[in-house]
Amino acid sequence: MDDLVDFALRERYEKVKNLRSWLEEMKDLLDWDAFVSLFPAKETTRGRPAYELTLKLKILFLQSWYGISDEELEFQINDRLSFQQFLDFPNDVPDYSTIWRFREYLTEQDLAERIWTELHRQIQAHGIAVQSGVIQDAKIVTADPGKKRSGKEGRGHEAKTSRSKDGTWTKKNGKSYFGFKLHTKVQCKSKIITEIALTTARTHDNKIDLATSKEIVYRDKGYTGTKTRARGNASMKRGKLTPHEKLRNKRISKKRSPGEHPYATMTRSFKAGTTKLTTIARVYVQQLFLCAAYNLQRLNFLLKPT
Repeated sequence: MDDLVDFALRERYEKVKNLRSWLEEMKDLLDWDAFVSLFPAKETTRGRPAYELTLKLKILFLQSWYGISDEELEFQINDRLSFQQFLDFPNDVPDYSTIWRFREYLTEQDLAERIWTELHRQIQAHGIAVQSGVIQDAKIVTADPGKKRSGKEGRGHEAKTSRSKDGTWTKKNGKSYFGFKLHTKVQCKSKIITEIALTTARTHDNKIDLATSKEIVYRDKGYTGTKTRARGNASMKRGKLTPHEKLRNKRISKKRSPGEHPYATMTRSFKAGTTKLTTIARVYVQQLFLCAAYNLQRLNFLLKPT
């Protein structure tokens, strides 16, 4: 009976595939089993069988691409054929609490960095051309500041609340924002994100240097006068500029503008830019998977025939 149901689902998916096969393209780009070796072996076989690691990883990519909550994600997986095909038509779908606990596990075990490294190893294996130079930029990730007087005092530090524990305030263009700040380093030509960092919102952009000693880094005016490890510092200048400096800024602006592409894509397509998570460790894992999802989408675009 299960075989008949599985056959029927796959038959129905063929029509979906002909209409839009984007998720199937994403699925085929990576060797998902290669990520399994990054996780420590399970110490006991007692209890309910665990969900496959590849299944839970793919679920986090789906969440990043579609910008949906854990609860909504559980429903969408059960409801949408394209999601089920991306996950290889699982017999049992993790509930929203399992998805939450898996993200917490990645945070506690510092596994997100290993996943990021393996993802880039596989991206590099595709032979994407790399142009000299990288772009560093930053974007505010807003969070709920909560209320100073909510009438719920005395509940303790661990009380459930939407108020962010680690977020901070900052101002940009005269407007106040509360939350965190995502810092990225992007390859000039491919627009692939190669490094990320997450800080609170009030951390100034120029306090974070993601460049290496072999790179030329292109940055906006927010980094004026800031030293960098990079071999070449192509930061724009601000203040009273000479005609030569204005022309220099114009050349750098043209070089660094592609660094805005990941943020635009994640905001417009992935509904990113805000978070409901309350600690910097949790937000970091969330943003890392968001950037990983962007990179996979970008890789798919770069591999298509021009």
